[in-house]
Parts: sequence; C-alpha cells; structure tokens
Amino acid sequence: MANFYTDNPDLKHHLQHPLMQKIVELKERNYSDANKYDYAPIDFDDAMDSYDKVLEIVGDICGTTIAENAEDVDHEGPRVENGRVIYAKGTKENLDLCRKAGLMGMSMPRRLGGLNFPITPYIMAADIVSRADTGFENLWGLQDCAETIYEFADEDQKKRYIPRVCEGETMSMDLTEPDAGSDLQSVMLKATQKPDGSWVLNGVKRFITNGDSDIHLVLARSEEGTKDGRGLSMFIYDKRKGGVDVRRIENKMGIKGSPTCELTYKNAPAELVGQRRLGLIKYVMALMNGARLGIAAQAVGVSERAYREALAYAKDRKQFGKSIIEFPAVAELLSNMKCKLDASRALLYETSRFVDIYKIYEDIAKERSLTAEERKEMKHYSKLADALTPLVKGMASEYCNQNAYDCIQVHGGSGFMKDYACERIYRDARITSIYEGTTQLQVVAAIRHVTTGTYLSLIKEYEQQPVADNLKWIHENLKEMTSLYEKAVSKVTEANDTQLTDFLARRLVEMAGNVIMTYLLLSDASRNESFTRSAEVYCKYAQSEIAKHSDFIANFAPTQLELYHQS
Repeated sequence: MANFYTDNPDLKHHLQHPLMQKIVELKERNYSDANKYDYAPIDFDDAMDSYDKVLEIVGDICGTTIAENAEDVDHEGPRVENGRVIYAKGTKENLDLCRKAGLMGMSMPRRLGGLNFPITPYIMAADIVSRADTGFENLWGLQDCAETIYEFADEDQKKRYIPRVCEGETMSMDLTEPDAGSDLQSVMLKATQKPDGSWVLNGVKRFITNGDSDIHLVLARSEEGTKDGRGLSMFIYDKRKGGVDVRRIENKMGIKGSPTCELTYKNAPAELVGQRRLGLIKYVMALMNGARLGIAAQAVGVSERAYREALAYAKDRKQFGKSIIEFPAVAELLSNMKCKLDASRALLYETSRFVDIYKIYEDIAKERSLTAEERKEMKHYSKLADALTPLVKGMASEYCNQNAYDCIQVHGGSGFMKDYACERIYRDARITSIYEGTTQLQVVAAIRHVTTGTYLSLIKEYEQQPVADNLKWIHENLKEMTSLYEKAVSKVTEANDTQLTDFLARRLVEMAGNVIMTYLLLSDASRNESFTRSAEVYCKYAQSEIAKHSDFIANFAPTQLELYHQS
C-alpha cells in the first residue's frame, strides 16, 4: 500500500529547507529537553529524523486506512442521536489510529504531553491527511485550537486541557451563528457571570465544524448592552459538564465525514480564557490565522490528490490508439495542475516557516526578555506571516478548486460518475475557498500589504537570491513581471480612491501572489532540479495572468465603477 509521505519527495524537499535549522534550534531551546525526556532530540539531525519518522507514520496511516475509508465515510457520514454526534465507522477507526500513534497535539510542548513539533512539520502532516480524506483533516486538524489555549489561557487551564488534546480528545471553535457568519462582531451567544464568578453560556451556534467535540473554544457576548466586537470574550466549554446539544448536522455538498453542527447552549458552564473583551479582537484573530494556514494545507492536499488522479487516468485511458496524456490539450492541463500544486505548496511552507519563527520568539518571550535583535526579527517575521497567511489561503484554495475541476475534465464523462474519486475530490475542494474566510475576505486582509509595500519588499529580497544559470531567463522575466505589478500598484494608490482600491484589490493581490510564487518555485528549482519544469510552466502562467491584470488596471478609470453596480 502507498505511504503518502514517502511517495512524495516534494515534502521532504520542503522539510529540509535551510531555514529549518534556525526554527528547530529556537523551538528546542538548544535541545534542553533532552535532559528531561528520553524522546527529545539531542541535536538538529536528531530532531529532523524525528519529524521524518513521525511523518512517515502519518503517511502510512493515510495511505492505507484513512484513504481506504474515505469513500465509505463519504457515503455513510455522521448522524445525530439524542443530541450527540455519532461518527461514521471509518471516522472512528481513523481517530482511534491517530490517537494510538500519538498524532494529536503535535505542536504542543512536551511538558503538556505534546511532541513539541514546529508548525512546519505539523502543517506537512495536515497536507498529507487532507490528501487521504479532506473531511477527516477537519477533525484531526482542529487540534491546532490547542494553540489558542497554550497562548492565552492561564497555567491551570493549560495543564487541565492541553494534555487531554494530546491524548486524543477532539476540539472545535464555536464562532459563527445564524445571524453572524463572517461578521463575527454580531455574535450574540450570551455569557453570564454568576455571583460565584463562574460563567454560563446560552444561545445558538451554527456551521460549527466537529461541533460535538470534547473541548470547545467559544466566542460569546460577555458585556451586557454591547453590540460590537468589544463586548465579546473567549470561553472554554468542556463537554463533560453538559449543557450543549447538537440540534442537527448540516447536509453538505462535500467533506461529508466532518459533522458541521448547529448547537444549542442552555446554561452551559464555561471558563473565561484570558481577559474579557479580547475574545474577537485578539484571541479569535490569532485562532483564525492558524485555521487559515490549516485550510491552505488542506487545499494543497486536495490539489495533490486531484493531480495524481488526473495523471494516472491520463496515462491509462486510451483514445484513437494512444494514451490521452499524449494529446497536447491534456498535457497542458496536467502541466498547469502540477505547477499550481507546486506553487501552492511552496507558498504554504514559506508561510509556515515565517509563522514558526515569530511564534517561537513569542513563546521564548514568556520565559525571558528577548534581545533587541530577536525583537526586530520577531517583528519582521510576524509581518511577513501576517501578509502571506491570507495570500496562501486565498491562492491555494482557488488553485485547489481549479485542479479539482481540471481533474474531472481529464476524466471526461467518467469524471462525472461516482465510480471515480475525482467526483468526491471536486465536492470536497469547493469549501476550501469559503470557510475560515472566503477568498474575497482574504483579499481584504491582503490588500494592505499591497498598498503598504510588504509584498514588494519581500519580492525585492527574493530578487537578490542566487539563481541557477539555466533558470536565469525566469529571473529576468520576474523583473518584468515585478515592474508591471509596481506600475499597477502605483496607479491605484495614486488615485487615492477607496472604492477603486477595493474593486481592483483582487487583481493586485493575485499579481503579488503570482510573482512571489514564481520566485519560490525558482528557489526550489535552484536547490532541486525536479522543480525545474514546474518553475518554467508556472512562470509562463504567471506572466499571462499578470499581463491580463496589468492591462485591465491600466485601462480602467474610476468612472467605470458604476458599470459594475447592480440594482
């Protein structure tokens, strides 16, 4: 049977990125845990070997059990009985295997029962799990909610809840409501403090992924008479204490093994996390950034599965006396699928490395004062992570949907039938550009990094990197692409028109993404020649996309905005 880690050498390439040495040494505090835990690494090579071995376990479980169960889980799905979720048989088996293998709480510190993995190998595991079963990745991947408890809860809460997650208990983040989807400022679930200082929650939550989890992070209105985000706080709800029932499970297009629930809270006991009033403006923002990186990983995993299904079919399917992969139209589809997959993955792991560095520095700052150089570095990587997180979530999820579409196209009429996995892949892919913030909302988050020059500064850094001689033509083309991007940004910012900026934002963000991802693939190809073809194909694709957006922006006048107003 396949191992979804060892059969994909691209993953090991990204795991061995030069920046990983810095990340690992910071995460391991110069390997001080080796004196306390017999499974803690003694040096960099030992740490990398540990990540490699755990990812191999993830790959084995995914390539056999989880992937094998995916179709049956899609058909059976979860159900509600007496206010509780009953998982599909395959989902139960998947969770049990992951628990036994110790794959829960991967990024949590060893003192709390975790593996102390950096974000990057954890995100790599999410990429692998999503390839096996996109819906199951939602259940398994929600372990990253423990990061919010670790960052913002008090020490007692950390000690009581995080070890439970590491032992395999599931989590959810209960944010949205019937009248508060993306607009979380409108959340009205009521948190009431009793005379003894404890809290109870009352109200309804909707579209809650894995809503019958063991441990919930809940956004609720704690301040009487408020109507905006300043009246919201974050709470922990423990399922053991009762008070929350599942009213129903949504009947979804895809990711059907993942229960999306409507919940009713009736005097449900809860614990305040951190400070009152910071629930949305601080804690949820941090939670959502982690979730968006996780969805980007999910999207890359789907892209991987879509490409592999299309490639295998194109090699096997014969028409007019030859395999359809030999037809130029099909070959082009597959080449574009592969380069979009590789570009998405390159951006995913660049983002995860930036997230790793700034988050590790934040953690170190709880133990000691950072040096001036460390504070400067933390600020730098925090800004880059803030810029790339919406970019990778938006671009990777859109490419994921395009690859799922093209996978069916390669299959032709067969792809429309349930006999092939691509039909399920297509349904599963669609949600990635919607939940944890639609692509349109990612653009809203990313556009300020266009107008303030964050992306351009990063592009200029990439421009200075060494390039293999045979790839210098890509480097020259990138300079031209960057020039077009700069001109488009200048035209929009100089107009000083908010409506114009908002209207053209997606084009500008995509242009930035195209340039950045081409540079990342150029870097990958310079280190590893197996990426050369993707770098070359993606450069051609990016050139055409940037030229298209550049032409539209150059010929667009603010007076034309009214053409797009709908009555």
